[in-house]
Amino acid sequence: MGKSTLLNHMLRQKLSITSRKPQTTRRILLGVDTEGPCQAIYVDTPGIHHHAHREINRYMVRAATSVLPDVDLIVMIVDRDQWTDEDDLVLEHLSKLAVPRLAVINKIDLLRDKQALLPAMSKLDAPGVFDEIFPVSALKNEGLNQLRAAIFARLPARPRLFPEDQLTDQTERALVGEIIREKLMRRLGDEVPHHLAVVLEGFEEKSELVEIIADIYVERPGQKRIVIGKGGEKLKLIGQEARKDIETLIGKRVMLRLWVKVKPGWSNSPAGLRRMGYD
Repeated sequence: MGKSTLLNHMLRQKLSITSRKPQTTRRILLGVDTEGPCQAIYVDTPGIHHHAHREINRYMVRAATSVLPDVDLIVMIVDRDQWTDEDDLVLEHLSKLAVPRLAVINKIDLLRDKQALLPAMSKLDAPGVFDEIFPVSALKNEGLNQLRAAIFARLPARPRLFPEDQLTDQTERALVGEIIREKLMRRLGDEVPHHLAVVLEGFEEKSELVEIIADIYVERPGQKRIVIGKGGEKLKLIGQEARKDIETLIGKRVMLRLWVKVKPGWSNSPAGLRRMGYD
């Protein structure tokens, strides 16, 4: 779908983690877009999806639906010519709301024939839910200026909630944990990423560097072996990639230590979720 990629390009700075795997976003994250007298606060939520059998999935759906009554505008994002059951579910939720609603068809750069957009546009237009539909490519930065202008135009006039130079409500620690999780999701197979969590156990700032200790929790010993890799090579590579992005975020050299631990069933337990910071 590219929801997080779209947000990053709208903000002109990377904030949300991205991967090709579904359900990458787990927490609600605010992205602040300020230009002149205008300020838009984007609420990046987990996706609303069916089959929320595990507690982590139920948590994500609750997080996503909990913010709907409080926003001033909603942007629904769909993936070019691909329509899913989850899109039907989201559309059902949005049809009950009275705020302005925009639809975005993302990844149009992957379509050889732009006529393939017509079924998706008809599908979105038919229920009469949306004020306007925007075909865009977040990756190629196509159509984003028009979308951004439409969002600013529809937001109510209110005092700014954040200073001009603030990008998000998240702490550095929270963003560091998400960077590590992003590298894990990108480097691992399809199953393991949905059963892992990252918890920062140490974050010590010194004059010239920051020492960070992070625990990576999985649910089974076999998953731990996959994360570490043969001779520790995979974990080493994940650490190297995460450290580069963390140094860009913090603006200092970083010493990053990663430990992999097994916590059976954490993703299907309310207490396990709280331990991992999902509460």
